[in-house]
Amino acid sequence: MAAEDRTSPVPAAPEQSAGDSLTQQSRLSLGIAELRRAPWFPVVILLVVLVIPAVFANQIAPHDPTRGSLSSRLQPPVWQEGGNSEHLLGTDKVGRDILTRIIYGSRISVIIAMIAIVVSGVIGTALGITAGYWGGWVDALIMRLVDISLSIPIILLGLVLVAALGPRTSTVIGVIVVLLWSRYARLARGETLAVRVQDFVSRAQVAGSGHIRIMFKHILPNVFNSLVVLATLQVGFVIILESTLSFLGAGVPRPNPAWGLMVADGRELVASEKGWWVSLLPGMAIMLVVLSMNLLGDWLRDRLDPKQRQV
Repeated sequence: MAAEDRTSPVPAAPEQSAGDSLTQQSRLSLGIAELRRAPWFPVVILLVVLVIPAVFANQIAPHDPTRGSLSSRLQPPVWQEGGNSEHLLGTDKVGRDILTRIIYGSRISVIIAMIAIVVSGVIGTALGITAGYWGGWVDALIMRLVDISLSIPIILLGLVLVAALGPRTSTVIGVIVVLLWSRYARLARGETLAVRVQDFVSRAQVAGSGHIRIMFKHILPNVFNSLVVLATLQVGFVIILESTLSFLGAGVPRPNPAWGLMVADGRELVASEKGWWVSLLPGMAIMLVVLSMNLLGDWLRDRLDPKQRQV
């Protein structure tokens, strides 16, 4: 019996490793969930990558974004062999500083995104509230315009307008507005349909308030939170769209330092040992901004939606 006691089996190691693996997965899931709920993470990325460089580009950029030197072309980043502190992120095919162009490119992205989102948001919100409030043929007409807008291939529209008008920043903004206003209109219409049957709207009508006053003083504040969340999520989408149009030559004209143009300038160098940074670094800037805007939009949705707060 003593021998049998001394040779009794011990707990199997695989079970412990499986438990540890489950614990690690649960911790990772909790960490990701906490990261999505934390507003500081996307805000810090936006401040570092987008907002501060856009506002203070003239003060913090080390070089001229459009001037280069052929003697320093395709210089690697400072951490690679052959790099130096004068060009921290290297240079492109004509010797322009990558860091400087990324900084000035953030200004172009901010300007295009803000103008396009504000214009499309104002147009789409006004039409959406009008359609949801009046209903009938007004609603049918506006929603058919929304369907037409959503059916337009945006890249093809951009190429056609560039062929007719030439590559301009205003053309990019116009193309984005044509695409985005319909999304705000659909959201505003849906929210208005739910709000207009509320008691406070009926009391305002009985009190003699005009239709315009009811739509924009009583209904608009109740749909504004959803529109803010949509606008936040659309910032990353607009930056991707602008970069795509610039990449195809239908966006911001050269030699402006747009992120899409920078990616296009180095596309043939991506697979090579010398020049991969020309496309990769501005592409990483696009990725970080879009990721942070999506995280910030998720956080705002949770904070501004009463149903989400109750859960």
